[in-house]
Parts: sequence; structure tokens; C-alpha cells
Amino acid sequence: MTHIRPTRSARLRIAATLATSLAAFAAFPAPSRADAPAPSTSTPRMIPVSFADMAQRLLPAVVNISISGTLRPGQDEQDDGGGSGEEDQGPQIPQFPPGSPMDRFFHQFMDHPPGEEAEPRKIQALGSGFIIDPAGYVVTNNHVVAEADTVSVTLQDNTVLPARIVGRDPSTDLALLKVESKTPLPAVPFGDSDTARVGDWVLAIGNPFGLSGTVTAGIVSSRGRDIQAGLYDDFIQTDASINRGNSGGPLFDLHGNVIGINTMIYAASGGSVGIGFAIPSDDARVVIDQLRKTGHVSRGWIGVKVQNVTPEIASSLKLSPARGAQIASVDDKGPAAKAGLQKDDVVQSVQGKPIEGHMLPRLIAQMQPGSTVDLGIWRKGKTMAITVTVARSPDQPAPPAKGQKPGPSEVSLAPLGLSVSLLDDALRQKNHLGDDQRGVLVSAVTSGGPAATHGIKVGDLVTEVGQDEVDTPDAVQQALTRAQGQKARSILLLVQNEAGLRWVPFPLSPH
Repeated sequence: MTHIRPTRSARLRIAATLATSLAAFAAFPAPSRADAPAPSTSTPRMIPVSFADMAQRLLPAVVNISISGTLRPGQDEQDDGGGSGEEDQGPQIPQFPPGSPMDRFFHQFMDHPPGEEAEPRKIQALGSGFIIDPAGYVVTNNHVVAEADTVSVTLQDNTVLPARIVGRDPSTDLALLKVESKTPLPAVPFGDSDTARVGDWVLAIGNPFGLSGTVTAGIVSSRGRDIQAGLYDDFIQTDASINRGNSGGPLFDLHGNVIGINTMIYAASGGSVGIGFAIPSDDARVVIDQLRKTGHVSRGWIGVKVQNVTPEIASSLKLSPARGAQIASVDDKGPAAKAGLQKDDVVQSVQGKPIEGHMLPRLIAQMQPGSTVDLGIWRKGKTMAITVTVARSPDQPAPPAKGQKPGPSEVSLAPLGLSVSLLDDALRQKNHLGDDQRGVLVSAVTSGGPAATHGIKVGDLVTEVGQDEVDTPDAVQQALTRAQGQKARSILLLVQNEAGLRWVPFPLSPH
């Protein structure tokens, strides 16, 4: 390469030009404090050198949950990390409209082909959980323990403790367990998930694929995710590795507070691809408190169906900005109708806080029946405030009276050759049933028994017994006991399936 050296006169001219420029710069006034950029109001957080101290402190409060149970014909198995991770790819079912007769026929055919006897199967599964009270209260996911006959909790020091289920809530996929220990157990507190920001560091601890005490780190990837998993979707998305078996484990902030309960992953292969979802602690705390006090969850209801306000809807309504929950329908007998809410009203705030459409059902559900809620309404170009008295959700059975124990969620009716289950949110979703559907679900049918002889199958609904409407398994048991006490020769059940409603007579043996 050839180097070009400037002449002496050229170097002198360059030096003079630089001197002039530096003098001009020195004479330029310094920026005043008002002109200077405002200092950042937030203190930058340093990237942790290591999570070791934090992990060592938190690990003892995270537990391994093991269940054994019985999977009845027609039920879906919950593979949550206890096995090898391999999936059984069976025959593909043709796609029909959900809930249509052909859809239900093919699912029943694949679950129980003709000539093949469907027997209950024993299952075992593993999941994660965490201790929230030294007295032995453990939080996990409902789907981890939903099919459990027995539950055990393994602590970090390999101590195994039997656990009982205090309460479950399928709608939010949360469950509360209780173990007994001679000494106080290490516990972790719930944090404030509303303060978690996209980009914050988080730590996930659990038992992926049964490998206990696994710690992974990542960030909050997104907030308020609605992934159409249920009515109350409000997930924290994280890229901290979450796999099968992590379900029910905690998601920690850097202060060691639980800001989420790891619940599901997005992955076609079943392994982590950096998209995991956790239930925010602020939502979970409300549910867990109710489960601890009463064993069940009471949800608020005002009797409306809503949709998000899109830019197109906002334009047609002359609403700006495009924000809020547009009321699509109002239950004529619900609290909203009594308070004066109308179809096409736009709910823009709840208790003074702005909302989006998908937030309204969750916020109302968190309120106790009998309480009041202030709604900010936009109606035909005008804003107004309407106060609504919240009622109990009609798709939930009434809580037991004071001093009365809650009835069983499933009852076996041996004289009829079937078992019936309480129609909760999870079963409604699984069987494509609306919130207004009443009755109890047939959960098991004895081979060769009276119900099987009459063509009753798992998934059918029993809506009336002896011409009395039934909504709980206990009500069916009481009606049967009453008929037997009256020495009735038979009892009538009104059964609903894809073919419609029909009365089915069952003979009763003399007692």
C-alpha cells in the first residue's frame, strides 16, 4: 500500500484550522441545567453476577408433587412430566364442528372402539409446587392433582409427606394442598405481579421431567397474555425454560417473591422453546385465599357478555380512543340489567381503572357476591357511571350453608350402574357445554349394568331425577335414597346427549 505524506505547508494549514475550531468550541456556552436531558427517574438494575445465593435460599420451599390415580374411560390423561416425554401418536380424528354429533361420535369411537372393553387405568404423574405457609400449605396447578386418588409431597431433603387437597379451582387451574410436619416448613411469600415489567429478570424453579430442584432464569417476555385457555386468561409470558413437570412451580422476581405460578408452555414437541406462561400472583392470591378459607371459590357475576373494542367497532360507534369492553348481550334477569346496562354500552373502567375487553370477566369474577362495582360507561357519545351489585355466578353450585359440609363432587350410584360428577368449568369446556347448561355429568358407566343396558354413556347429562331438577351428585343420591325409602319399583332419569333428551326408567330392587 502507498502512503501519501502531506507537505509542510499543508500540515501548517491543517494545524491552524484545528486551533481555530477548538477556540470556537471553547467559547461556546455550556448547556444550562434546563437544556440538559432530565436524569432517569428509575434506578438501573445491574445484571446479576450469579443467581446462586438466591436459588440456595428459595429451593427448600419448592416441592415435588407425586400423584397416583385412576383414569376412567373417556377421561384425558394428564402427562405432566412423570414419563419419558414421548407421546403416543394414535389415529387422527377427522375435524368436525366442536360439539356436533359426528364430533362426539368419533371421539367416543376412538376412546372406546366397538368390541373393546374400556377399563379404568391406574396413572402416576409428577408436578411441582411451593410452600406458602410454614404450617404446610402448598400451592400447585389443578391439572397436576385433578385425577389424584393419593397425593404426596417430597421436600428438598427427600422427606416425603402425604398431602390432602384443601380445594381446587379448574377455572384458574389452581389447587391448594396441606401437609403435616412436626417442624415448621420453609415458605416463600407472594409478590406483587402488577409491578413486574417486560424485561425484568425472573427465576423458575421446579421438577421438569421429574428432575427435582431445577433452576432456570429468564425475563418477563410479555404481560396480560390471553391465549384462549379460559375465561380468566391473564398470563405472564416468560422465556425462562419451563418443561413438563414444571407445572405448579413458582416464578420468582429478584427479591425472592413469587410473582407467578408456572402453568403451561407453547411447544409443538412438548419441550421448552422459550415461551412459557405463568398465572400472575395477584390473580392467584385471591383464589388461594378462598380455597384456604372455604375449600371452594365464589365468583362474581353481573350477567353480560362482552367483546374487545376494535378500531373498526370504535369507528362505527364514533368512540375515541378504541378501548374498553363492548357489551354484546345482557341477561334479562342479571344484575347488569337491573342496574340499567344496555347492549352496545362500552365499559371503559372498573372501580376507576381503565380496562380492555378481556379484563372485565376476570375483574368481576374476583369480586365477592353481594359487593358493588362502579363501572365507567360510554353510551352514544356520553359517559356515565353505573353501580352494579355483583351476584354469584349461576354456573357454580350454591355454597353450603353455615355449618354444613360441602357435598361430594362425584357419587357412585351402584343400583343404576353409573357415577355422576359435578358439572364444573373444566367439564363444561371439555364437553362443549354452555354456562346455562344444568345437570350432572355421567363420569363412569358399569359394563353390563342398568345404565349401559339403556345406552347411557360417559359424557351424557342427567338433568332430572324423578321429575326433580338436579345440579349436584348429592341431589341425585338423595333422590335415589328417597325413592328406595318409598319402596318405589322404579325411578325416572331425564338424560341428555347428542341425540336430545329422553326419559330412562331404572328398576329398583326391593329393600
